[in-house]
Amino acid sequence: MQLRLLFTLCSAVFALSLSAQSLDLKPLKNIKPRNIGPSGMSGRVTAIDVVLQDPDHIYVGTASGGVWKSESGGITWAPLFDDQAIQSIGAIAINQTNPSEVWVGTGEGNPRNSQNFGLGIFRSLDGGKNWKNMGLKETKTIHRIIIHRDNPNVVYAGAQGSAYGPNEERGVYRTKDGGKTWERILYVNNQTGVADMVVDPSNPNKIIVAMWEYGRKPWTFNSGGAGSGIYVTHDGGDTWERRTDADGLPKGMLGRVGLAISRSKPNIVYALVEAKDNALYKSTDGGKKWSVVATKNIGDRPFYYAEIYVDPQNENRLWNIFSLVTKSEDGGKTFETVLPYSGVHPDHHAFWIHPNDPNYLIDGNDGGLNISHDGGKSWRFIENIPVGQFYHVNHDMSIPYQIGGGMQDNGSWVGPSAVWQAGGIRTSQWQEVFFGDGFDLGFRPDNSRYIYAMSQGGNVGTVDTETGKTQFIKPTSPNNTELRFNWNAAFAQDPHNASAIYFGSQFLHYSKDYGQTWEVISPDLTTNDTAKQKPHLSGGLTLDATNAENHTTILAIGPSPLDAKVVWVGTDDGNLQLTRDGGKTWTNLTSKLPGNKAGSWIPYIEVSPHNAAEAFVIVNDYRRNDWRPMLYHTTDYGQTFRKIADENKVSGFTLCVVQDPVEPKLLFLGTDQGLYLSIDKGSTWTKWTNGYPSVPTQDMKIHPRDHDLIIATFGRAFWILDDIRPLREIARTGGKVLEQPFKIFPIPDAYQAAFKSFEGIRFSADGMFAGENKAPGAWITLWAPQAKTTAPAANNAKPAAAKEEKRPERVKIIILSATGDTVRTFSSRIDTGMVKVYWPLNRNGVRTPSRQERRGDEDSAPSGPQVLPGTYKVVAVWGKFKDSSSVTVKSDPRLNVKLDDLKAKDAAFLDMEKVVKKATEGFDQLKEARNTIRRVDAALATAPDSTKQRLAKLGKALQDSLNVLEQLYMEPEDVKGIQRNEDNLTSALQRAQQYMNASDGAPNQGAQRMMAKARQQTTEVLNRINNFFAGKFADYRKQVEAVQFSLFKAYV
Repeated sequence: MQLRLLFTLCSAVFALSLSAQSLDLKPLKNIKPRNIGPSGMSGRVTAIDVVLQDPDHIYVGTASGGVWKSESGGITWAPLFDDQAIQSIGAIAINQTNPSEVWVGTGEGNPRNSQNFGLGIFRSLDGGKNWKNMGLKETKTIHRIIIHRDNPNVVYAGAQGSAYGPNEERGVYRTKDGGKTWERILYVNNQTGVADMVVDPSNPNKIIVAMWEYGRKPWTFNSGGAGSGIYVTHDGGDTWERRTDADGLPKGMLGRVGLAISRSKPNIVYALVEAKDNALYKSTDGGKKWSVVATKNIGDRPFYYAEIYVDPQNENRLWNIFSLVTKSEDGGKTFETVLPYSGVHPDHHAFWIHPNDPNYLIDGNDGGLNISHDGGKSWRFIENIPVGQFYHVNHDMSIPYQIGGGMQDNGSWVGPSAVWQAGGIRTSQWQEVFFGDGFDLGFRPDNSRYIYAMSQGGNVGTVDTETGKTQFIKPTSPNNTELRFNWNAAFAQDPHNASAIYFGSQFLHYSKDYGQTWEVISPDLTTNDTAKQKPHLSGGLTLDATNAENHTTILAIGPSPLDAKVVWVGTDDGNLQLTRDGGKTWTNLTSKLPGNKAGSWIPYIEVSPHNAAEAFVIVNDYRRNDWRPMLYHTTDYGQTFRKIADENKVSGFTLCVVQDPVEPKLLFLGTDQGLYLSIDKGSTWTKWTNGYPSVPTQDMKIHPRDHDLIIATFGRAFWILDDIRPLREIARTGGKVLEQPFKIFPIPDAYQAAFKSFEGIRFSADGMFAGENKAPGAWITLWAPQAKTTAPAANNAKPAAAKEEKRPERVKIIILSATGDTVRTFSSRIDTGMVKVYWPLNRNGVRTPSRQERRGDEDSAPSGPQVLPGTYKVVAVWGKFKDSSSVTVKSDPRLNVKLDDLKAKDAAFLDMEKVVKKATEGFDQLKEARNTIRRVDAALATAPDSTKQRLAKLGKALQDSLNVLEQLYMEPEDVKGIQRNEDNLTSALQRAQQYMNASDGAPNQGAQRMMAKARQQTTEVLNRINNFFAGKFADYRKQVEAVQFSLFKAYV
């Protein structure tokens, strides 16, 4: 009684802490989302390094998907950085004298509008198993790392800094004590950082650095400035010399510069220089004097990629990586294209050449990783690094449902949330439906064969996913007004009209006919600041107008699911607009957002499915160097707002939010540093780390039928947290549901799905990605907490030591039919906390003939055929605790199966099980007889020799007879090699069941014949067994019992 009271008190304290603090995820450690991919289009790779002692060990850094490692030359890969607070990688460096030591700089160095940022520099001492942040957290971007060749305690970090505004933490940093302390040894100004940094292979104290002045605003960017330049040190960074036009470099401002030093002849240095006239420069004296080598075909977008590499054994062979990869054999005078806009994804950012085998190349680009072993003649794409950067996600209502979304520079894709097929969710099961930079995507509610898909700058179309036919439906202006569409233009489907959609330029466009015609239902909802409408001038020294800097545009559209006349709109220049009359009038609510700066982005609006006056508004302003997370909440149509997420509650600027459609207190929030949930409508937040990395969480949806949280990440593709109803219950009760000592939660509908064979390759070895699938049976979620109790101390006595109550290791599951009959019993080993148990929808069966004795779980009956569709009661028993729920079992919706047919099939199985049971009983008799003979032989040890010899001889003859009878069932135990006897009884029983399983109704002709044969064969075998026991064995028994043995069971 005291233990029970104390357990209740402990649970109550735990639940009370839930109401006052964020949710403790430890008891939910087994509840993890599935990463379903896709992976075949991967994502931006930003850094590469390889262990030279063992070049099969490859480390790869990605723009926002963390660090990955292969120990098989690129066949298999594993993520190494999932437990860290940031996933954007700018640099990787291996200590080649001790390859277990790996340094990683966070924050990618490719400052386009989708750049991700970092939290400093990290080090691992065990090959990436564990990491420690070694500082420089405010640098935002570390683009280069150099480890001193002779003293690995000396490390150089090249910090590029923030692209979106000034920060002091830029330049070159050096540690002399393995990262304990850092000193900045090269600094120009607060807008100039490191574009490149290379070390002389023959002199570790000689380093050449390209400093780069760069600045980006939401509406423009500028590459180039007085701070840009090339610097050289010969003393490990104590002193620096700047190279100027007096040394042969161009006059005036410089932009981004890429550097390369020849390994075979270190006096030869190359520099790819952005200036008034971009050019490739060469130095033959170690970087002192420079001369122009080429001005043509040397690159096209230096702000995004300006890197050049020298073959380590040939100073005249250069590799230039930009939109293409080109190669020069004459020291840069001419280049030939090696990787065009085909085969390998364009837009290249990382390149590695083996110093001793220049034919071994690794290329990282916007589409992933590629490896060549023949000097670039052929390439192998690495398919199993799922680091896609999705902007949006949506779903349909098919079974299983499909999801889709658009990826940065990798098009728009549609694929399954789960597959009823062997092999998992493979790349081949994803379909690209639109190319370009992909953004929002929507399934037509009335026919999900047809979708809406987008690419950059407001290009939108409808796609027939079966034929591929695409129709362009981008709104056009009804007059001469130029329409402005964001890079990631706003799109929304009308929840009240299946054929209606919204689209945003500076106006809100509305179509009632799938985009065939449009009407404008708003004035210009932006600030219409013309000074910020010059994207065609972006780029600085090199123009780069790609729609990425389109500004004063609509970013987010939020139609109310409750009131068709209520629509919210957010813009990229800070306006939050609301109409309550279907667009006739609009109210700008920006001034109502407390603590918000004018001009901040409003990229996401979640309109409540519970209250027409309620909305959640995401605001972020990192594009103007304000990195605070901001989430606002209103319940009165925006007359007042409350900030419910800030830097004191969550980490990373906010990206998206979704409110549960059933429980209004349950919220999910995506930030640049991961996923958060709240069970109290934003008063407190918990970071979700169970099986989920700190990846930018860009968009989310909750499936209304399946109750799944569907997640689009910007760096790790799609994830699904299956069946959030337990979290819903935690929120509904304020955590009190977790006071219970045991609980079974509502069980999702379960499907008796027909499974296809593998998609494509069955035996795919190790290089193919497969997203984590969800089996179609019943998933039973249980709460089975670990209880810790302390015995109460007697008065004035020393308190007793804490004691932990032992919890059962297994849970027993009992499935009951609607009439109360037990159809299935089994048990499953479980952990403590919230756990899942799987029931594959089978009923109890009967044992089959086997030489093995049944061992183990007494609570689990033999497995039988599938149950009939219907609703079943599920009882879970865990020690002294018991709870129940129900589950609805449904037939495969793709099949036209009648219940009467399934009942006929079930009746046939029940009839056949009687035959199997008799056959098994006969085989059990044979096993018992053999055991009896062994017991007799053992007891004969003290018998007279004559008796011993006579009975032993009889026993040996009977064992031979038993062998013959057992072989009527199955093959002998000692057969060498493979022998399949299709004529034995076990084969006949199995074959009958196989034929029966192949039918969805009463047994067909083939099944009936196999059943009849199995019955006949069973009868024949049992007759022979009965004859054996009535004859030879009975005689043996008499002779044994004559010498007063009593070791027999009665068989006849």
